[in-house]
Amino acid sequence: MIVADIMTTNVVSISSNTSLAEARRILDAHRLRRLPVIDRGKLVGVVSKDALDRMGPSQLTTFSVHELGYLVNKITVKEVMRREVVTVTPDATIEKAVALAQSNRVGILVVLEGDKVVGVTTTNDFFYKVVNPILGINVPGTRIVIRNCNKGLDIEKVIAVINNLKIRIANLFLIDIPEVDKHDLVVHLDIEDCSKCIEEIRKLGYLVEERQR
Repeated sequence: MIVADIMTTNVVSISSNTSLAEARRILDAHRLRRLPVIDRGKLVGVVSKDALDRMGPSQLTTFSVHELGYLVNKITVKEVMRREVVTVTPDATIEKAVALAQSNRVGILVVLEGDKVVGVTTTNDFFYKVVNPILGINVPGTRIVIRNCNKGLDIEKVIAVINNLKIRIANLFLIDIPEVDKHDLVVHLDIEDCSKCIEEIRKLGYLVEERQR
């Protein structure tokens, strides 16, 4: 999977001379937390809802209500935007994109093709479009965990049992965490009653249990 598979292409953006009040209205209207800042087709920064909040009334307490209203409409995004934007290309792998976001501690990656902004991808995209399908969130069926089953031959034996029972595998993944001695295979089966499958896999000598979803 690559960034192009999950990015948002209908990008909502603003210019650096947009007022803080207008930027906040745009964020709220689109239910967003961050916006790329683009001037004359060129990416110049990113502004976040948190940055706007930091310039809100609590930071301008020495002014009157009328002065506050004037300032929020007068101060522009240029004053609060983050200029060091973390970018990625559409053909970058999801793994690379996640690592890039984590290492830079950002919640948005702007997707560039050359100098042109072609999309954005956020923390929510990683969760809803990548993590959720892997974990089977809101997907019908049953998950089973086969303990200490992370070697190729072991996995083949388990899959053979499932195939023999003519059960469709929705997805599967490994949980390999040496620090806590976890080396488990998790299989999402496209059935509600997996008792027969668990019984057959246990006959191979594996510890198997149904996983709460």
